[in-house]
Amino acid sequence: MTYIDILHNIQETDLVVSRILDGDSISVIGIYTHEEKEIRLYGLDAPETRNGRKLREDEEKTRVAGEMLRFMGNQAKEFVMRICPPGTRVTVYTEPCNETDFWGRQLGYVILPDGTCLNDLLIQEGYAKATSEYYCSELSRYQVMNWDAKLGKRGLYGLSDIF
Repeated sequence: MTYIDILHNIQETDLVVSRILDGDSISVIGIYTHEEKEIRLYGLDAPETRNGRKLREDEEKTRVAGEMLRFMGNQAKEFVMRICPPGTRVTVYTEPCNETDFWGRQLGYVILPDGTCLNDLLIQEGYAKATSEYYCSELSRYQVMNWDAKLGKRGLYGLSDIF
């Protein structure tokens, strides 16, 4: 899918990736505004990279050891670092009326310089799973992509069927 075709979304250009926070969140900085903000990727969830409440919840839900989940989280973060390292210019699309998560982070589809969507790549390559935790209009497509990655044992699914 090309996100440029989704004209009803809010588009932000002239952004540069400043940090990779984990497998489902990045920080960007405006080239002209110098404003930095965190972007939580729509429709997906990657394992945690740090100990905390969310890791304990995931450990309980999945019955996968926390250390294994953290290892998988770091694998997802490294995948993002390879394809979208700090300094990469990106465009962010945000759905109107669905702009922030529970923590106040901006939700977004991150479009890379070659026109591909970071959200899509993470799910297609098995480094994140589709989730309805933060609803997005692409959720049903992401669920199909997730199932395909799981069947193909791509990415983290090569280590575990559950994360």
